[in-house]
Amino acid sequence: MPPASGGWPGTAGEPVTPDVLIVDALGLAAIGGILWYLRPLRKSQPVQQASDAVQSALIVVKGGYTPDTIVLQRNVPAKLVFRREEAAPCSERVVLPAFGQSATLPQGEEVAVEFLPVSRGEFWFTCHMGVLKGRIVVQ
Repeated sequence: MPPASGGWPGTAGEPVTPDVLIVDALGLAAIGGILWYLRPLRKSQPVQQASDAVQSALIVVKGGYTPDTIVLQRNVPAKLVFRREEAAPCSERVVLPAFGQSATLPQGEEVAVEFLPVSRGEFWFTCHMGVLKGRIVVQ
């Protein structure tokens, strides 16, 4: 209940009481917890360096790409293996426009896409509809 002066504690010179501080702290903690829970999860994976000097990674396609971020080294051949585990038509094809590559992904099969990343930067790979998205980071 507001004091007789018509203001809330902490305004117009009114002292802030411990109960107000506790409620404020709990409110901030609740907001922090909600923001932490809703944070975007970044699933990144540095690729494996095979003995034949090819970088490779397995990407599972099921409602998205897992992992959705692949880290590659520049000027080292790369081989991304896509395994589609769903029947959604959106995931039938993967497109890597920056590398001039695309591939049809039959359900339940592994399909390799090979290319040479020569430029540093971040590049996208998507489904043919542009709904599913993944990222390639070339260092």
